[in-house]
Amino acid sequence: MVDKIGLSSGVTANLQSLQRTFQLANRTDQRLASGLRVKDPLDGAAEFFTSRALTNRASDLTQAKGNIDQAISTVEAANVGLEAIDDLAQQARAVAQAAKSTGDATERQALAAQFNELRGQIDSLAQDAGFNGTNLISSSPDNLDISLNEDGSSSLTIQGTDSSSAGLGIGSRTFASDADIDAAIADTTSAVSTVRTNASTLGSSTTVLQNRIDFTQNLTNTLESGAADLTLADLTEEAANRLALGTRQQLGANSLALAAESERAVLGILG
Repeated sequence: MVDKIGLSSGVTANLQSLQRTFQLANRTDQRLASGLRVKDPLDGAAEFFTSRALTNRASDLTQAKGNIDQAISTVEAANVGLEAIDDLAQQARAVAQAAKSTGDATERQALAAQFNELRGQIDSLAQDAGFNGTNLISSSPDNLDISLNEDGSSSLTIQGTDSSSAGLGIGSRTFASDADIDAAIADTTSAVSTVRTNASTLGSSTTVLQNRIDFTQNLTNTLESGAADLTLADLTEEAANRLALGTRQQLGANSLALAAESERAVLGILG
């Protein structure tokens, strides 16, 4: 029966040490290549899943931020419409005042036609001031419901306001009498005041939404940074480790060679 020949304890120890060094070097190479210290649960379950939860929330907040951006665009579209309606209402008031200053019936009739034309333009602007299917100032205005966070637990509703000529109280006029002209002047003066109040309210809503966007972006950055801290590798440290492991590999290989040579020398003496 032939006895089984095994490695000596010295050679085995050196070989095992060299294998561990190769494993560490391989792990370090992977970290340097991917930039990740934790790339799957095997590298650290707690860090991996906590990082994933933070990343998922950051992604959800980014989507919420996009919705807020769309809401701001909707409000800005309404504000553009209100600015134009403000100008038209002032023009209509100026036309009525011009009619008040003349007693010529034909001229008043022509000015009444201008007044009613401006009134029709107000209606057109109000109907065209929507964004992405939402119009806050049409004759049948929409309300804008905005989710401010990822789960909808924080929200804001912006009420629409009828900014058509009828909604602003600007009626059709003939300027056939001073009383009709005075009523037109009063209506347009009130309309200008209403439009500016509505624009101011929408402006405040825009400020609230912009502040929320800034908050959401900062929170998203914090979450992403926290996730990265849990999983990203310190490349400077890993590079230093790789250099040290390379030296250890070389030393281990030399030690293994010396142990094997020593073993062969002993066998030679015994043989």
